[in-house]
Amino acid sequence: MMNTPPAGSAPTREQQLVRAFVDMADTLVDDYDVVDLLHRLAGYCVSLLGATAAGLLLSDQRGSLHVVAASDERTRLLELLQLQADQGPCLDAYRTGVPVHTDDLAVERNRWPVFAPEALAEGYRSVQAIPLRLRRQVIGALNLFGRDATLLGQENLEIARALADTATVGILQERAIRHGEVLTEQLQTALTSRVIIEQAKGVLFHAGGIPMDQAFERLRSYCRSHNLQLSVIAEDLARGTRDPRTILTRE
Repeated sequence: MMNTPPAGSAPTREQQLVRAFVDMADTLVDDYDVVDLLHRLAGYCVSLLGATAAGLLLSDQRGSLHVVAASDERTRLLELLQLQADQGPCLDAYRTGVPVHTDDLAVERNRWPVFAPEALAEGYRSVQAIPLRLRRQVIGALNLFGRDATLLGQENLEIARALADTATVGILQERAIRHGEVLTEQLQTALTSRVIIEQAKGVLFHAGGIPMDQAFERLRSYCRSHNLQLSVIAEDLARGTRDPRTILTRE
């Protein structure tokens, strides 16, 4: 039985992990935001499992991969680099359906001649890529980066895989079973939302002169506090129908 901390004390790591799994399992309900879900997954891998950074790639109906979520802007750019160079751990995990890992990127220059040097230049030394997979169906991959030449440890990696599996089931489950075309529409909607969110980040960046990472966090915080969908507010900002100051000036 999970111990309950005294009132006012910080939740234990065990309780935080339980909340993370409950959060991922909430995708089994009808109404949820795929992009925000995957950003939360990346965030949990950093805050609870010890990864320095995390990024996620998701496939569209043609099997092409797209960057959908990342824990920070630099990692998002590294994920984009993998796609542009057609090489890297996330692509290997997606194509093979099995986890890919290395505890020292310095020895992987021949394997990933473009990706490895760029990841090392950002200060990352180790990487673990986990496929988003349900049985034989692979819809993307989760990339975990570390700043030292060690992986997260077996226990944390198993938790990361379980979180990724839970999110994958949430994306594929009910809707894909009940409606043959819903999965394609859902993934395409997520990819379209990702583009709109980048546009919204740019609006906040120019309006407030704040870094892109901070712009995204302001946007997410505003949506959560008002119980609004991230993609909807992002579209309002991108179209110019919502004043960015309502988000930038929020305490």
